[in-house]
Amino acid sequence: MGVGGEKFQLGTVGALSLSVVSSVSIVICNKALMSSLGFNFATTLTSWHLLVTFCSLHVALWMKFFEHKPFDSRTVMGFGVLNGISIGLLNLSLGFNSVGFYQMTKLAIIPCTVILETLFFRKKFSRSIQMSLSVLLLGVGVATVTDLQLNAVGSILSLLAIITTCIAQIMTNTIQKKFKVSSTQLLYQSCPYQSLTLFLIGPFLDGFLTNQNVFAFNYTSQVVFFIVLSCLISVSVNFSTFLVIGKTSPVTYQVLGHLKTCLVLTFGYVLLHDPFSWRNILGILIAVVGMVLYSYFCTVETQQKNTEVSPQQVKESEAAPLISDSLSKAENGGGGVDDEPLKVPMWSSKYSRE
Repeated sequence: MGVGGEKFQLGTVGALSLSVVSSVSIVICNKALMSSLGFNFATTLTSWHLLVTFCSLHVALWMKFFEHKPFDSRTVMGFGVLNGISIGLLNLSLGFNSVGFYQMTKLAIIPCTVILETLFFRKKFSRSIQMSLSVLLLGVGVATVTDLQLNAVGSILSLLAIITTCIAQIMTNTIQKKFKVSSTQLLYQSCPYQSLTLFLIGPFLDGFLTNQNVFAFNYTSQVVFFIVLSCLISVSVNFSTFLVIGKTSPVTYQVLGHLKTCLVLTFGYVLLHDPFSWRNILGILIAVVGMVLYSYFCTVETQQKNTEVSPQQVKESEAAPLISDSLSKAENGGGGVDDEPLKVPMWSSKYSRE
């Protein structure tokens, strides 16, 4: 592998690591904010996250850490609004369903993404990849799904949340490649639309779910501290989300998301002494096996393609492993995502309520 490939792989590993650390951190922070301090306004909090992210990126732009690259405004607006709606629907799904059914909703995002990419982008996922994803989903399901109480409204909301989330994440990848913009440039332009969408629907949605008014909440110094901390971490979460999807694929981002779930369960037991059973341990172990298999098969298959197919016939990789050499510039639209190197790490967030 050449120097360019090594740099690309290091950048991908850094993006994955940043995503894991920042996401686990924000979940722990938000758990303290919501469970301990009673601030249960998840959608409104997300709108603040995105507003702080936009302000941070605006400062970075002013300091010339990246270039502003305008492109199709209608695409940016539609993408931003869709992202905001998907977050709101995920929160509504949690409000109308049991925790177990909500976890099943999150698990369904991977197979839905695979189906959409197969139907509309003609991507092919080998049986080995499908098997490894099945092992992963089985493990996360065993570890997190406890009850499955069904209701019509909750089921419809979950279906809408799955579809909008899948489309938004696929768009994150395709827009960066089509318009040759970096994750920073896309996040900077879409953040205002995402934030405005959630800021408008957030207070009503949170009031409906909690029977409380976000503007009438008692904002003690402790609550304000955790809100500010959550917003600062969110800059890293939001940026790493766009960066990971741009460098890898929507499926790999979902695989990484389930790794975060396993880590959150583990940290919750170790640091917060949350209840932990042998079922949780077994599920996490099965999920880890699935992640290792997914990364291994992606690496092997992409290496085979690189050696067997001529440059003129190179096809886009089936999926991107968590850590592998498969993330070649051919797979990422000729390196469009990395056309503009970042001088310092910026960060980003998409979390809904874990």
